[in-house]
Amino acid sequence: MQDARQGLPVLITGAAPLVVLPAETATEASIAEWRRAAAGPGVLLLAPIRAAAVLHHPVSPGIAAAVALPPGPLTPMALLALADPTRAQGAAAIAATVPPSGDAALLLAKLGRLLPAILVAPANLAACADLLEVAADDIAAYPSVSAATLTRVSEAFVPLADAPDARLVAFRPEDGGTEHLALLIGQPETAEAPLVRLHSECFTGDALGSLRCDCGPQLEQAIRRMSAEGAGVLLYLAQEGRGIGLVNKLRAYELQDAGLDTLDANRALGWGADERSFLPAAMMLKALNIRKIRLLTNNPEKIAGLREHGIDVTGRVSHAIAANGVNDAYLQTKALRFGHLLG
Repeated sequence: MQDARQGLPVLITGAAPLVVLPAETATEASIAEWRRAAAGPGVLLLAPIRAAAVLHHPVSPGIAAAVALPPGPLTPMALLALADPTRAQGAAAIAATVPPSGDAALLLAKLGRLLPAILVAPANLAACADLLEVAADDIAAYPSVSAATLTRVSEAFVPLADAPDARLVAFRPEDGGTEHLALLIGQPETAEAPLVRLHSECFTGDALGSLRCDCGPQLEQAIRRMSAEGAGVLLYLAQEGRGIGLVNKLRAYELQDAGLDTLDANRALGWGADERSFLPAAMMLKALNIRKIRLLTNNPEKIAGLREHGIDVTGRVSHAIAANGVNDAYLQTKALRFGHLLG
């Protein structure tokens, strides 16, 4: 993923090897390198909803759709015009065929928290000797494997203003990838069914106090409620923007300012409405020897997700935050389109 984020071509191995290059990080030099490693003409893979926007006609549902590359010299700006809905759009593109392993190629861009848009071409293996190789099957399996290998790596006493007995535990996957945190208040390991909150990181809300969402107040209220009970666990998950990352969340804000709601903005960028997995949270709870909980949430998907992965959720504790005059439409979208129980 790091090579892709740095704008370097990557070789995806499998039945039909592909040389790929994410559109967002492509440069003139890396496009030339991608072409040298290609055994034939390439295409640009996009999420179907984004492909429909640039093709100006509906696209069959699925993971990936393909558009032909624009005529003439291929430039980073031309790629971004196709990939990024926050930029000025060019003429309509032409549909193309998704190659084998195309779904894995698009997932590679998403795993790097890049725009879901990636150049792909059949690989000339003789010209790919210096490229990073990754198997298509390994890309598809990565989210589950990463979550399943989360391990406690450090723990420290971190007294908080509202929870002076708090401890912070860090978890890291086997490959050294994205880390998640667990905030333990009191001794939740000894409680029959401690209060637990799954909180996706939100830099704008948690750190800056943004009024666009309710994340900051939710974080603060969860800590206070657990402290009042004497025990609780807040899992601080590295899943910014419902799993699309901070940069893409800011792009989604641009689209929201142009009239889209949260769900449609994420989808316009090529992401799902909610890209989060609750397997990391389940694995962290198991590592803490906590398998029976009460969940502080308004989101039924979190309850279902934890139960699916072996956590006994005995009940839901409501966690509603009043609108502030700025995030009213955001909260309404949560209720009407995401099914959150805000009442």
